[in-house]
Amino acid sequence: MAEYIKLHPVNPQPRLIRSAVELLRSGAVIAYPTDSCYALGWHIGDKAALERVRRIRQADRHHHFTLVCADLAAVGRFARLETWQFRMLHACLPGPYTFLLRATRETPRRLQHPRRRTIGVRIPDHPVPRLLLKELGEPLMSSTLLLASDPQPLTEGREIMARLGHEIDAVLDGGDCGIEPTTVVDLSVTPPLIVRQGKGDLGPITGRAL
Repeated sequence: MAEYIKLHPVNPQPRLIRSAVELLRSGAVIAYPTDSCYALGWHIGDKAALERVRRIRQADRHHHFTLVCADLAAVGRFARLETWQFRMLHACLPGPYTFLLRATRETPRRLQHPRRRTIGVRIPDHPVPRLLLKELGEPLMSSTLLLASDPQPLTEGREIMARLGHEIDAVLDGGDCGIEPTTVVDLSVTPPLIVRQGKGDLGPITGRAL
């Protein structure tokens, strides 16, 4: 059964964040809040955790998982950024956006789209993932907590525990963060392509794309 960790939504308790990071380092899959909705998170180097998330999400090999980063410097390690792409990310992040970019050679193949060699990147504006990333010291792999049988993402900690308590290792309950997922923008093409319109405002995207 998953460990249930109740966090303060504005000032998450450092000792509980440390406990969650220890779980991640040991191979755990966690549910955690973001600035759009809840997500599943796991260590970037953990192949077994990645396959567990594929099963939970019923995701095929072409599904884009997301690299959650602390800052643009971390993004630059895993995604190739031209000047116009960097400026767009700088204008939008941190915030509820996911950007698809060409992966660098440093990015493991298993994290990339198998045909396009792209990766999704994100810098959320929420205290829980910010502190997780600071304590972890590296990016976190992530996927929206949207089950194949559900029309909307899960957003309540106790419900996540009831539905997934036997499939994941921890639920970080940081309060309700909504059901609207991120806006997904493909920056690997020109002009940028809006893949999914979500919580993020399109103004910074369309204004700079014109």
